Amino acid sequence: MKLKDVYPLYLNNKAAQPNSDLVVTDKFTGEVAFRTALATPDVIDEAIAGAVRAAEPMARLASYEKRDVLAHCVARFQERFDELAYALCVEAGKPIADSEGEVTRLIDTFRIAAEEATRNYGEVQPLDISPRARSYMGMWKRVPIGPCSFISPFNFPLNLAAHKIAPAIAMGCPFVMKPASLTPLGAIIMGEVLAECDVLPEGAFSILPASRDGADLFTTDERLKLLSFTGSPGVGWDLKARAGKKKVVLELGGNAAVVVDRDADLDHALERIIFGGYYQSGQSCIHVQRAIIHADVYDRFRDMLTARVRTLKSGDPKHRDTFIGPMISEKEARRLKGWIDDAIAVGATLLAGGGCNGNMLEATLLENVPADTDLVREEAFGPVVILSQFTDWDAALAEVNDSKFGLQAGLFTRDLHKVLAAWDHLDVGGVVVNDVSSYRVDNMPYGGVKDSGLGREGVRFAMEDMSEIRNLIIRRT
Repeated sequence: MKLKDVYPLYLNNKAAQPNSDLVVTDKFTGEVAFRTALATPDVIDEAIAGAVRAAEPMARLASYEKRDVLAHCVARFQERFDELAYALCVEAGKPIADSEGEVTRLIDTFRIAAEEATRNYGEVQPLDISPRARSYMGMWKRVPIGPCSFISPFNFPLNLAAHKIAPAIAMGCPFVMKPASLTPLGAIIMGEVLAECDVLPEGAFSILPASRDGADLFTTDERLKLLSFTGSPGVGWDLKARAGKKKVVLELGGNAAVVVDRDADLDHALERIIFGGYYQSGQSCIHVQRAIIHADVYDRFRDMLTARVRTLKSGDPKHRDTFIGPMISEKEARRLKGWIDDAIAVGATLLAGGGCNGNMLEATLLENVPADTDLVREEAFGPVVILSQFTDWDAALAEVNDSKFGLQAGLFTRDLHKVLAAWDHLDVGGVVVNDVSSYRVDNMPYGGVKDSGLGREGVRFAMEDMSEIRNLIIRRT
């Protein structure tokens, strides 16, 4: 399969090729994979103006029309499955099996949105709670919030874009999207498919690769009513500070932990931690960064995990037997390699991996990592897992919470009382039992607390953020 040499952007529902200034590389070979257009501030301004004009006709779309647009996308993504997976493998360096998994989730997300497009319910509310309101009744419905701004990340360029685009269509909100400059092709292909839908009013969508310097309007323009950003905490909180009056939804970073109790199925926990810690080279905000193991099984589990990590195959992500592909850039690989070396220098023990060649960082496992190192405190965002041990369940939960992040946590235990204690006390957006923090289904509420963000994704929950409640009060005479 071969990618095209040049791709357009999508401005007010239509392909446009004002330039071919954005160069995107194959993340494994480093060679130019394709070029695409780069939106200038004038183009972004035109797109926002189009979204404003489209707001009213988008809001008037019937539920079945929105459903049919989303169903069309599902069908076309299924037809273009191999193309989408290959493009993702090239532009993100994601192993082909993981790329196919993400295309499946893209399809799931649009399918869920097609269903939710016909489920935008309201409520009838009794108002006669006192004599003065005896003759009154109320009801409310959700209406589209209006033009939305979306900024999506490089690590899941299909599915995390889908978690913004699909709910917007289901809710009836026009949008402008800035895909990550390192991985714009997935969103561009989504734009190509949406452009086939004549029912969408002009201005309903724009897909605009743009440089960070030229993209300020995505954040600051007051015509936009919501900003949804997925990416790093440093960037996200800065965008929120500059967003003005618009609603802001942030899905940011994490350094997620899993707890393995002494009664856990260790073979199952092993395979799931291998997945959660190392799939797509650990470049996920809910990847397993910290594994907290009960002291009674610690030595056995550490040895099992060490042996398994050493078998993980690194290499060309286009090969089916590759499990560890490249990190997104050599700069990021060097950054994480530096954190590993720093941790070892102050007493951490390297159990597996630790080597780095260009943007290929080996699957790495460490123990005895001091709690004040970057490898514990910050988001690694790479193929590294660190081990520690516990004897007291409450202490293990406290260790999970000892983080400025709070996306998800995983628990491996058979004790329901411990599960409920964790659900009550873990300061995270989600607790996953007998699986890793990295597990997500695309209809569930997903998001974090603390520095991990604001608001929730998951189609129905994103639709709530993309809407406002409009009340109706009736006096019966």
